[in-house]
Amino acid sequence: MGMTIRLIFRTGIGMPAIGPALIRYLFRSSNDAGQPMHRDMVVDRATCAGSEILTKGSLLMTNVTRTSTSHYEVQKKRRAQFIEDWRNNRQTVIRLEDVDMQPTDRGLISGGYIGPDADRPTRTMDAAVHEIPPGVTSSIHRHSWDAMMYCVGGSGWTEIDGVRINWAPGDCLHLPAWAWHRHGNEGDSTSRYMSFSSEPFIEILGFAILEDGGNTSVAELPGRPPFTSAMAGNDPYARRVRRLASEQEARRSGRLHTSWDELQFLQTPRGTRTTFLLDRATGYQASGITMAMFEIGPGRQQSMHRHPGEAWLYVVEGKGHSFLGTEPDKGENHPWKKGDLIIVDHFLWHQHINDDPENSAKVVRIHMFDTVLETMRALCDPLVLFEEPPDHIRNAQAGDINTIVWPEVRRPTWP
Repeated sequence: MGMTIRLIFRTGIGMPAIGPALIRYLFRSSNDAGQPMHRDMVVDRATCAGSEILTKGSLLMTNVTRTSTSHYEVQKKRRAQFIEDWRNNRQTVIRLEDVDMQPTDRGLISGGYIGPDADRPTRTMDAAVHEIPPGVTSSIHRHSWDAMMYCVGGSGWTEIDGVRINWAPGDCLHLPAWAWHRHGNEGDSTSRYMSFSSEPFIEILGFAILEDGGNTSVAELPGRPPFTSAMAGNDPYARRVRRLASEQEARRSGRLHTSWDELQFLQTPRGTRTTFLLDRATGYQASGITMAMFEIGPGRQQSMHRHPGEAWLYVVEGKGHSFLGTEPDKGENHPWKKGDLIIVDHFLWHQHINDDPENSAKVVRIHMFDTVLETMRALCDPLVLFEEPPDHIRNAQAGDINTIVWPEVRRPTWP
């Protein structure tokens, strides 16, 4: 049961007017048979002094804001601390061997590369790896964010809202928001896949919800959230109903699977050849996450560029290094190999180099350009948020693309 409690701060010698304070308060609830209980709470006098605190279960919410300093000082300090913490979280390459694999209640063996649950906080996306032992079918769940799968090794299947999709190495799948899904392995060897999701971004907005369905059949589970599909009129409300209904209809009819055998690699002027794995250009309806693969020829390099936001680069095959720097000629080189994850953020100039003179390197690139970066570009215009060097410098960095010897395209292998 909710209750209102007034906090009274007394300050005096040796007790500052701002900073943390330990408060002990009495409360009653419908679950304690009316017996008074106490609970300790640490609060900040600068933001809560004289406030009323509304408690509901274990949640505390202030309904009056009184600060001893202006919003300018409070927000300035908070912003400075945020960016300092953010910079301290940075890790350019997450090694395969640094990923801690743990058995889960779903029946999978999983490990986090980057994201809040891997103790490497992010703002827009996370990355994890999962293994399915032979003969295992995972439990079913769904969530309010969408996710992508890139299949690394072995073979398996994924059921999305009752539709079963078989997959093999190099395939990719889209798990739409609120779609029930589970995974299985009917083979003789362990299956392995990477997942990339928009959960951190959705959590920032306050909409992150996960629902576990255990081993229940999808036919017995509730469907995706309903929506109003039609409404007459040209008023703002009717127009919103129709616009959002049209959006949901498109989101719920998007593509779910790309087979490796369907991919077509095309040469780019940046010294690589690339292919879309999961993107709206190929029929997917994601939250803005897009996934592509680029291949760097033996002993060659990609031209340099920079952009804000977060981008993950999963090394599928090969070995090399990446240059990342605040200036095109001021930075550091970071080596990588198969199974590593390269982190590109902080608006750094970056360039990826294949150190193997005999074999190409394949890298899967994941980012949220269609939503986060495009929004940033619009809000920050006329600032340029995606930069490449002039064409003549780009071409010099990439080298003569006509001299690249590309190998035959084959499915990736693991390990």
